[in-house]
Amino acid sequence: MLCLGIESTAHTFGCSVVESKGKVLSDERDVYKAPEGSGIHPRDASRHHMEACSAVLRQSLLSAGVSMKDIDIVGYSAGPGLGPCLRVGAVAARTLAGFYKKPLVPVNHALGHLELGAMLTDATDPLVLLVSGGHTMILAFSHGRWRVFGETLDITVGQLLDQFGRTLGFASPCGGRIEQLAVQSAGKYMQLPYIVKGNDVSFSGLLTAVTKLASEGVEATDTCYSLQETAFAMLAEAVERALSFTGKKEMMIVGGVAANKRLAQMLEAACGRQGSKLFVCPLKFAGDNGAQIAWTAIQQYQDTKKQIKVEKSFVQQSWRLDTVDVSWRR
Repeated sequence: MLCLGIESTAHTFGCSVVESKGKVLSDERDVYKAPEGSGIHPRDASRHHMEACSAVLRQSLLSAGVSMKDIDIVGYSAGPGLGPCLRVGAVAARTLAGFYKKPLVPVNHALGHLELGAMLTDATDPLVLLVSGGHTMILAFSHGRWRVFGETLDITVGQLLDQFGRTLGFASPCGGRIEQLAVQSAGKYMQLPYIVKGNDVSFSGLLTAVTKLASEGVEATDTCYSLQETAFAMLAEAVERALSFTGKKEMMIVGGVAANKRLAQMLEAACGRQGSKLFVCPLKFAGDNGAQIAWTAIQQYQDTKKQIKVEKSFVQQSWRLDTVDVSWRR
């Protein structure tokens, strides 16, 4: 079985062809780049997706060596995400599914991160840290759903990095630039708000404090270093507490911020203290991509045979991961 997966929740428009045994035959993307110092404007990003859609789709099929006639199902990211961006992917998916008479499968974007990460790392029953621009959640699978054991109380860690990066004049996403500057620091740490409530974290006060330091002319390398150390220590503490509570012997990190090496180091130490093994989603698939949508759609369809009629296709900007039934995972 072959699935074409279409991803369009935020700045990335991606198409991938994945087979039912888990082989990714193609992974093509085009990323909207905001002006320096700016964030992602949904209208501009959606316009980018409309312009990039046909070329990315054609290249994905070409790279996989297939045509639409060979595709068995079409999956698309139905949410959560930016409404205008989601609609571009949904329109492309329903057009293809309707014209070629293929089953249409809506996929929860966050679930896609988890399921693809588990497939690529061979993690079987992990505690998961999902960290991206749209999510900061600690999750474990229980009784047919991914359950939340901790999350952000305000902004996500991805938003924290992006918003601070924009004050330094960077364009979103800013995580990579901040990581580069942090590595250049001599290790001068400045005390910043550290807020962990149970297994939940809060980043808004940290953002305010580090932005104030930057406005006062503190060296950017030191502010980035201090920001990372504080935010990631908060996450590592919450993860370690959740590991102790759940007794999980596997811990997996997925999402765009999973690419940060310092975060992986802190989580490695936390896992070591709890006797757990750390799995990190491969860098190539840490960010948004069509493969996460295609792989999840395959599992959904193979297990349930559920599809939706083209006229019933939908997007849902706010779609909680812990409301999604995952019948194929035992």
